[in-house]
Amino acid sequence: MVLPGGLLTRKEEPVPLKSICVTLSIREFVAGVSATLNYENEEDVPLETFFVFPMDDDSAVYSFEAVVDGKKIKAELQEKRKAHSIYESAISNRRQAFLLEEDKYSRDVFCCNVGNLNPGSKVALTLKSVQELPLEADGALRYVLPAVLNPRYRGSGSFEDSCLDMKTPVVPLEDLPYTFSMFATISSQHGIERIQSNCPFSPTEYLGEDKTSAQVSLTDGHKFDRDVELLIYYSEVHTPTVAVEMGQPKDNPDGFMKDPSAMVCFYPNIPEAQSPVICGEFVFLMDRSGSMQCPISKQDKSQLRIEAAKETLLLLLKSLPIGCYFNVYGFGSSYEAFFPNSVQYTQQTMEEALRRVKLMQADLGGTEILTPLQIIYREPSIAGHPLQLFVFTDGEVTDTFNIINEVKRNRLRHRCFSFGIGEGASTSLIKGIARVAGGTSEFITGKDRMQSKALRALKRALQPAVEDISVSWDLPRGLSAKMLSPEQTVLYKGQRLIVYALLSGTMPPVEATGEVYLKYTLQGKNLENRVTFSLQPKPDDNFTIHRLAAKSFLRAKDMGFRDTPAKDKKDVLKISIDCGVISSQTAFIAVHKNLNKPVQGPLTRRDVPRPVLLGAASVMPQYLGCALPNAKSSYFSPASQPTRTSRYEGMPDQRDGCKPCRPMVSKDLCALVFGDNHLVQLISLQNADGSWYLDENLAGILGKSLEDLLAAVPVKILERETMMWASKVDTCDIDT
Repeated sequence: MVLPGGLLTRKEEPVPLKSICVTLSIREFVAGVSATLNYENEEDVPLETFFVFPMDDDSAVYSFEAVVDGKKIKAELQEKRKAHSIYESAISNRRQAFLLEEDKYSRDVFCCNVGNLNPGSKVALTLKSVQELPLEADGALRYVLPAVLNPRYRGSGSFEDSCLDMKTPVVPLEDLPYTFSMFATISSQHGIERIQSNCPFSPTEYLGEDKTSAQVSLTDGHKFDRDVELLIYYSEVHTPTVAVEMGQPKDNPDGFMKDPSAMVCFYPNIPEAQSPVICGEFVFLMDRSGSMQCPISKQDKSQLRIEAAKETLLLLLKSLPIGCYFNVYGFGSSYEAFFPNSVQYTQQTMEEALRRVKLMQADLGGTEILTPLQIIYREPSIAGHPLQLFVFTDGEVTDTFNIINEVKRNRLRHRCFSFGIGEGASTSLIKGIARVAGGTSEFITGKDRMQSKALRALKRALQPAVEDISVSWDLPRGLSAKMLSPEQTVLYKGQRLIVYALLSGTMPPVEATGEVYLKYTLQGKNLENRVTFSLQPKPDDNFTIHRLAAKSFLRAKDMGFRDTPAKDKKDVLKISIDCGVISSQTAFIAVHKNLNKPVQGPLTRRDVPRPVLLGAASVMPQYLGCALPNAKSSYFSPASQPTRTSRYEGMPDQRDGCKPCRPMVSKDLCALVFGDNHLVQLISLQNADGSWYLDENLAGILGKSLEDLLAAVPVKILERETMMWASKVDTCDIDT
């Protein structure tokens, strides 16, 4: 509401942040983002204001500037401690100052400080970033502007110097006291087929008849009430490309920016495996913290996070291959396991797991994922069954880097597939644990269904890994390439691979070209992709490729302000400052040095409220303040624990010819647990070997009578097994 004192929070405190304006420029698969925060001090006293906000983990923030009453002030990137010292000195000397920094514990949380904002003053703070856009399974490029920064659980660790520890106020999305606007321009030489969004956008306006450029914008009056998602479909996305960008040798004679840089984008034509992997140890780590009781999104009738996760877990359990091993862990402030150790996948163990799934609730307190991860990694490996870890979480944790480091330390013995559930899930955590352990990450929000994404990940886990990946260059004499990207260890069919390199030496004449090769092996076969490209670098005032290359390097080396190894901290700091890309070790600082006179009067603090999802406030005490004992519980007595190499004791193995037991899931129970999703209901009745019992439950879900089903089954099948329908549906192929 607008009152004479300005926009107010529920505490009747004026809010100096008036609006957020975002300009988005997408060229091919790279997004350039310019976000402007408009402040105005409508009070009679000078202000110091704080604003904590989310950004995507992949964003390379390279510019920060302030326009104060028409005067532009460009910030400098400094070592973080030095930047803080400059800011505190400026404030104490009554100078206007502006500070932008990445949180010390997570690279997807930022804090903006505005110090000594004079009464009546207006300031526009603009930060610029670039990022690669991920490719969805259906060929869409996905851009997300994070809006929601939900409270992060702090656990028992010490996070007093986190941005989130400033205790900035939170408000429901509908009560946000500032407005939001966004304008986007998209261009591609291959042509734009369509643009979709989860938010109300203006009709797409194509610029030119060839549809290589288009513009869209959020409709007027949009409330920043959800993450803004754009899906961009080009006519062709699987063409490999190489882009070469000019360096800046005059201004950086010895730095990272001196030489030209190259960005190589491969789309390897990886063939389908001749025989999928049927072995493996599949461990599902399910978030059961209080925040999982929140809805996935702000939308009406949005599914609760825990219910969506349970529904997805059922599909995954139904899709495992007979003979593999599996287990399910739930975690919060404490954790629980379905079985004392991973058990062999049979009809009986599957049904036991499904009974446990139905009982799962978001009742385990805070989001403490580190301990169950360590427990899982301590378990001895099962010979011939490599570990595949599936993590489902809303990511509301503070110690992001500690968790990523734990996964990274165990990367050689497993692959990790991660799923961020709901608005506000930490992109730093979800992307980070998948990246360091050779898996993939997915985000599920709004109407977006989790099942198809989870099943795609399972299908990838069942494929043999691409091995012996290498990138090599064929360049003219006198020119060499220095790789900047971390070594890629795993590739999956349909995935894109982006690598960066610096080109040093003498650049050849205009007509010269180079080649780059991607080589790998799959099931003993040697495969190769190659791209020929022009060696004439193109100028870019924003040095987009250099900064994306720097971000790729920083992602691999920067493990947080406190946790980055000493041997890497020096390189992180140098690369960050050379390229102007923010890191955990640096911060942007700007001081209004030409202010005519010091700011007068006592300084008053104002914290800009940040949005939370509807429903989060009701469970916040449950998962922010909970301190349950850290104890592992099991539903089995020690005497019944199987060894790691034996079958689950007391339960017959289907491969020995035993028929599966009659399923204990009825049609009515399916409808109660899984609503009107008939596909999920159908899969819930499926046996471990892929068959169904021909009974009234199956007939009811299919909308047929039992007599109709029996009539449709071939006579030979009925003669062999009158109670089962042996036609298997591969759930891994559903909706992919």
